[in-house]
Amino acid sequence: MIVQKSYQELQMMRKAGRIAAQAMRALRMAIKAGVTTEELNNIAESFILEKGGRPAFKGYRGFPASICISVNDEVVHGIPGKRVLKEGDIVGIDLGVEYEGYYGDIAATFPVGKVDAEAKRLIEVTKEALEVGISQCRVGNHLFDISAAIQEVVEKNGFSVVRQFVGHGIGKSLHEDPQVPNYGEKGKGPLLESGMTFALEPMVNAGGWEVEVLSDGWTVVTADGSLSAHFEHTVAVTDKGPWILTSC
Repeated sequence: MIVQKSYQELQMMRKAGRIAAQAMRALRMAIKAGVTTEELNNIAESFILEKGGRPAFKGYRGFPASICISVNDEVVHGIPGKRVLKEGDIVGIDLGVEYEGYYGDIAATFPVGKVDAEAKRLIEVTKEALEVGISQCRVGNHLFDISAAIQEVVEKNGFSVVRQFVGHGIGKSLHEDPQVPNYGEKGKGPLLESGMTFALEPMVNAGGWEVEVLSDGWTVVTADGSLSAHFEHTVAVTDKGPWILTSC
């Protein structure tokens, strides 16, 4: 069942989403060669707590950190630690915030210093795919209109969408129905109605779409070792069009 939120509930989700967006902005400013992923995790955790929120990922299904940090061929769910970022890396950061019982979820991929042309284009295309997906979050559209739009942008640029991991509903729980794949057939799936809220999150590989989970039980990597990028926003469907709840 897809839970539709009232305007008051959307306002609460917006508060959580704003904290998440501000935390992401702080991380973007901190990313540079020589920084460890653990240091970035600590920056995010401190920021979220100072704003009155709670890091939604910490302890979720046993996850040991406050944010996910995935570097280069890591797709999602990377665990922060002693790894030192270096020039030319690309870094995907995924973070969630719970604020007074409501959730916001956001992700973005950043270059570390100067990156090669393929990495730069991968980041740009993944961001564009998210933007196009968001544009389909309109009353009367079908759920898979979002999926098809994302897939089209990715594949026309020669990249591939991850299939084992997908976007999701969000609200008073971090993960709600429905699942929102980043691939699918236009015109399929439930009709979108005002008050529905989704975490849209294209995960895009420079090579094939297949992925593997490492022995830590969390970190997902591309099966062929190619680069991967990830962007995400929490979005509400409203009568006035899409409302990005995780914008600054």
